[in-house]
Amino acid sequence: MTIGIYARTTALVSPEWAEQNLGNPNVRFIEVDVDTTSYDQSHLPGAVGWDWTSQLSDNVRRDIATRADLQALLRASGIHDDTHVVFYGDNNNWFAAWAYWQLRLHGLEKVSLLNGGRRYWLDHGLPITTDAADPGTGTITIPEPDFALRAFRDDILPRLGEPGFALVDVRSPAEFSGEVIAPPGMTETAQRGGHIPGAASVPWAQAVREDGTFKSAEELRALYEGKGVTPDKDVIAYCRIGERSSHTWFVLHELLGYPNVRNYDGSWTEWGSMVNVPIER
Repeated sequence: MTIGIYARTTALVSPEWAEQNLGNPNVRFIEVDVDTTSYDQSHLPGAVGWDWTSQLSDNVRRDIATRADLQALLRASGIHDDTHVVFYGDNNNWFAAWAYWQLRLHGLEKVSLLNGGRRYWLDHGLPITTDAADPGTGTITIPEPDFALRAFRDDILPRLGEPGFALVDVRSPAEFSGEVIAPPGMTETAQRGGHIPGAASVPWAQAVREDGTFKSAEELRALYEGKGVTPDKDVIAYCRIGERSSHTWFVLHELLGYPNVRNYDGSWTEWGSMVNVPIER
């Protein structure tokens, strides 16, 4: 079943619902992992695997996929206009949330995350396979992106210190303090460490339980409001390259229903490499 205790009732599907809908021709499961080899090791039966490094990114422009590329990827994954797309992945759905956010930028409504992601599914012995999916060719058409859900550096710099503006740094405390620039093993870095002045430090992992499922709406609301991130403010989340902040954007915008939340996917790789911008440590 979809999980209706949150603001956008179709944002999450439960593992039980997912298991019941394996093989449903109107549902397409898509795995997007930090470790791009994970899909080949095992995946949900019928699921398609996406490589975030090449299929969801323009590595020349350091940008998200273009409309044309994303539409082609969706069609190659057998997706039609009426298909319900369910994303899941490792690391508590980091890049699954990033893929979800990109589809929502293009106005897609029939899109969800699998609560708990890959880890929960494997830990509970739910069905897996190594067979490659054969999804056929889809016919979906997607509109141009609506950047109301996306922030750029010039949306941030002039507003630092405004009372109605809230920045959420979702990285680890060590990244926030400038002790490290990136998590271990991650290649995308920046010239300097630290954080954007005035940002609240709310690491993304505080939004999930030990088993990888999301905390209740009440717990999430208390977490963010306790750091001054309230629904009356214009909120922008950032991390290192935008995947962890997509996860927090999902929590604030989709689960809690904050009306004005954007993901700054340039994040620290951009801010930490720019000349003459303020940085705190």
